[in-house]
Amino acid sequence: MAINKLIPSDLDKMSQVSSDGSKDWIKVGLSSCGIAAGAQEVFDFFVEEVKKRNLQIEIKKCGCAGACYAEPLVEVSVEGLPAVIYGAVNKEVAIKILEKHVISKRLVNDSIFEILA
Repeated sequence: MAINKLIPSDLDKMSQVSSDGSKDWIKVGLSSCGIAAGAQEVFDFFVEEVKKRNLQIEIKKCGCAGACYAEPLVEVSVEGLPAVIYGAVNKEVAIKILEKHVISKRLVNDSIFEILA
């Protein structure tokens, strides 16, 4: 079996396509430090709530961001707002992220860890 080499145009195509066609997404850090801090429960909660509320946003898993002290970390990208990383996310903060950031298009200022440029 041959492995094809990826070229820059292949990577460009891959970065433009998400699995469900949505431009909006939520990434939950599920490395060992995130899991120890409760990230699996946060991820499961997002998946359940997005399905229950029929929201058009993709929930993704990602690895370590290097800020173990702030776990669980959740990165949110919603069209029209800057991409934001929220820290110390629990179910209460996750509800705020869905209701304020995703639905109402307002940042959850008291939980922001970093705003990405």
